[in-house]
Amino acid sequence: MFVKMKIAVVILNWNGQKLLAQFLPTILKYSNLKNCSIYVVDNASTDTSVTFIQKKYTSVNIIQNTENGGYAKGYNDALKQIDADIFALVNSDVEVTKDWLKPIITAFETQKNTAIIQPKILDYKRRNSFEYAGAAGGYIDKYGFPFCRGRIFDHLETDKQQYDTDVDIFWASGACFFIRSEVFNELQFDEDYFAHQEEIDLCWSVKNKGFGIKYIHNSTVYHIGGATLNETNPKKTYLNFRNSLFNLTKHVPLLFLFQVLFIRLVQDGIAAIHFLIQKKPRHSLAVLKSHMSFYFNLIKNLKKRTKSKSKKGNYYYIRSIVWNYFINGKKTFTKL
Repeated sequence: MFVKMKIAVVILNWNGQKLLAQFLPTILKYSNLKNCSIYVVDNASTDTSVTFIQKKYTSVNIIQNTENGGYAKGYNDALKQIDADIFALVNSDVEVTKDWLKPIITAFETQKNTAIIQPKILDYKRRNSFEYAGAAGGYIDKYGFPFCRGRIFDHLETDKQQYDTDVDIFWASGACFFIRSEVFNELQFDEDYFAHQEEIDLCWSVKNKGFGIKYIHNSTVYHIGGATLNETNPKKTYLNFRNSLFNLTKHVPLLFLFQVLFIRLVQDGIAAIHFLIQKKPRHSLAVLKSHMSFYFNLIKNLKKRTKSKSKKGNYYYIRSIVWNYFINGKKTFTKL
């Protein structure tokens, strides 16, 4: 398939030689389009990732960052050095499939207002199940809790083609994230996030600019998930809670902001108590630390607020996913 648009498949790596050995061959095999280049961005790894690629995969371009600035800074620094129309940001623990690029490129070529696209993301280990980080496209509730078609909190649905439609979504997963380079270069990731939910922040900014974000169902990838920080790591809890509060501060319409933040902080407090009941004190402490960081950065994040085209506060799909999931027992997206 010849395409006019230049595509850069960009894989961020940190001490991931084993993952590169496992997944790079498939990316090279199924991304062999005329205008497609493959890049590995190394975030100051201390293993032998770089020499491994240099010896075994000479067609892969390598960009070496001088420090591990996480997902956000890692990509910001690297993408400045890449000339392409579309950036495909792919985690090192993602397996792509045959023709995965074609429907996405077609969508970009035919839908000029679409700035970001996500494919279907299934679980690498349970091949017929949606994967936590993105599933069939991301949404958000009024209080900043993200969820997906195919995944609400820890409940993962089996893929029965129930989400085999291309739809507008609110956020696309950073595990496999396509974005027009001109849009990315204008907005970029917020480096204060380090990792987790920076893609939601960027998608929210893109929405505020009036662009569309799409889920394209007939492109499929498989994601391991948790290869860098798994769900048992309190740092992941800290980043998720903190960065979600950052998102609300930066983007919720000012008329609703402080009411939304108050209710969200109360919900976080309940979550911290729940962690204690589950005998996970380090996660409870992570929630407390996330709130301390939120307060410390409050003025800074208020100054980052972007102008939205909508003043009505209708950024969210549903008022409270917590209420619907835990009280009303609605475990799947189709029941919301």
